Amino acid sequence: MVLEAALTTIALLAALGLRPWRLLGSQMAANGPAREPSPLLTPLLATLVVLPWMWALPTLHAMPLQLQWSGACMVVLMLGWPLAIPVLVGVGVIACLVSPAMGWPEALGAIAWQGVVPATLALIVGALVRRFLGTHLFVYVLGRAFLGTVLCLFASGALSQWSGQPLPGVGDELSLVARWLMAWGDAFVTGMLTAIFVAFKPQWLATWSDPLYLGHPK
Repeated sequence: MVLEAALTTIALLAALGLRPWRLLGSQMAANGPAREPSPLLTPLLATLVVLPWMWALPTLHAMPLQLQWSGACMVVLMLGWPLAIPVLVGVGVIACLVSPAMGWPEALGAIAWQGVVPATLALIVGALVRRFLGTHLFVYVLGRAFLGTVLCLFASGALSQWSGQPLPGVGDELSLVARWLMAWGDAFVTGMLTAIFVAFKPQWLATWSDPLYLGHPK
């Protein structure tokens, strides 16, 4: 629990130091001088409504294998790392409130290993993808959103297991296999949503830029 608290605190302080709330400020409308709300408010509110239930799901039902859903990599793609960290902390708090069976230690573990760690790894992977593979549409969707999510979530799951957080109901010899398979499920959804948002709602992706990835002028 000390490790989880330290990881969460360090990441939260670093994120707040970047003043992520500036991303939520109103913007100039494209057709006039009026200002309109930030488009990131929609994915932020959707995250706070939907994701807590996904995190609380293992404590809301009894199954031999308690499936763990992260969604952290998708949140980073939508909101950017500085804003994603406090939002993911809020997701863990809400998940603890909606699930009677989830205590604060379990919520802290979820915040660290399902939120903060994979989100931070997603930031690192995204920087490496841009540095070595370039800025292309398919690199963003397949490399960063899909394969990057697999690597980040599996690495986070392996680190949580080595720190003493095993999967309930699964032996140590099968835990890594289970985490690997669950990472692919999360990655399929992240890749699919990212492709949809790029096509129809690019303003919901703080990490996407038409001029950068498509070569379109502003």
